[in-house]
Amino acid sequence: MAKAKGKPENFGNQPSKELTEQLNFRVTKEMKEEVKAKDDPPEFCRQAIQKALNEDKD
Repeated sequence: MAKAKGKPENFGNQPSKELTEQLNFRVTKEMKEEVKAKDDPPEFCRQAIQKALNEDKD
């Protein structure tokens, strides 16, 4: 049986924005371990990227 991948509405995103796209990038082993140790690694990454994008606008 296939493993369910979840629905975007189950994530902590805004209701009007669907999480349909994916990003892939390389990190060090240490960075990966630190991110995986977070309670919600995907949301941590989304927030970090959004914070960097917001700072870049200023």
